[in-house]
Amino acid sequence: MDALTAEHFFDLDGFSHRALFPPNQPVWAALAYGLTRYLQSWSFWEIRSPLPEGVHLLSGPVFIAEDVEIEPGVVLRGPVLLDRGCRVRTGAYLRGPVVCGEGAVVGAHSELKNAILLPKAHAPHQNYVGDSILGREVNLGAGTILSNVKNVGGEISIRVGEDRIHTGLKKLGAILGDKCKTGCNTVTNPGVLMGPECVTYPNTTLRSGYYPPRTVIKVRQVQQLLRLDS
Repeated sequence: MDALTAEHFFDLDGFSHRALFPPNQPVWAALAYGLTRYLQSWSFWEIRSPLPEGVHLLSGPVFIAEDVEIEPGVVLRGPVLLDRGCRVRTGAYLRGPVVCGEGAVVGAHSELKNAILLPKAHAPHQNYVGDSILGREVNLGAGTILSNVKNVGGEISIRVGEDRIHTGLKKLGAILGDKCKTGCNTVTNPGVLMGPECVTYPNTTLRSGYYPPRTVIKVRQVQQLLRLDS
């Protein structure tokens, strides 16, 4: 279990929101209760960057730090915390609780729900990040979907080697360690944990489970070239 603490996935030194991750607990504890507790204790709900017309602030508190750029068409449903230097592009939908660390990017028409983005994590192009955590400098390829609920319902468990760990959660997307990168149209099934610097090829679907650091995940594809007159 020690290998599945937050420190196994992320460099938390200097991260101003390190308290999101309960000590000596599996990394998904941040999503189960750490995120909600952290934002309940947050006392700086204010907007420190200009908002253009067309940004929609719905129910719940919002903190927007200095040097945050939010484009028209963005919808924020608090609690949402956007740290210094974040970029949120048009059409993005952030459903709290959400915390985005310094320099994080939420791209056009991307959706975040119960999510944590560490500094410089990018969900830049039509991504879904539900009940998930993106480590430092993670980049999601266009169309990457981090699925968070089983079609058949029930608890989400994670296979680690020959063991299966029960999370106690019915909603858990993906946890991507620092500097992971996904190819375009990658889909992760509920309960995917990727160690730092993992890479997926485009159009890859990942089964639930733990992927060790620096793993490359790809699908084998066979192409056939046929003549139209054959």
